[in-house]
Amino acid sequence: MEKERECSAVYFHRPPESLNCAQSIMKGFQKEFQVSDAEIEEFRAWGGGRAEGGLCGALFAADTLLKRRGLGSIASGFEKRVGYKTCKEIKGKACSCPDCVRIADELLSEVMEGAGE
Repeated sequence: MEKERECSAVYFHRPPESLNCAQSIMKGFQKEFQVSDAEIEEFRAWGGGRAEGGLCGALFAADTLLKRRGLGSIASGFEKRVGYKTCKEIKGKACSCPDCVRIADELLSEVMEGAGE
């Protein structure tokens, strides 16, 4: 029996890699989306509010993966649950980073299940 996938949040800031929010989503879905270790490292650039438009890195990474499959964004669901989409708005006000990763993971999983993936 295949082991169930762990939530991406388990990778957030865990030694030795100390992955950021964007990298944690990429690592959590590495097998499903065939994400290389090199690509996970590239996503270090998108954490901490540095994603396009200041988006939360977890949201940015999840949407990046969904676009690869031609599936829709989780942005509206993320904003509904967190209250905001940008890191600057979220930090210290709405949700912790690990919780943002957990929410993005849940929403990404739901979209994939709905698409029969």
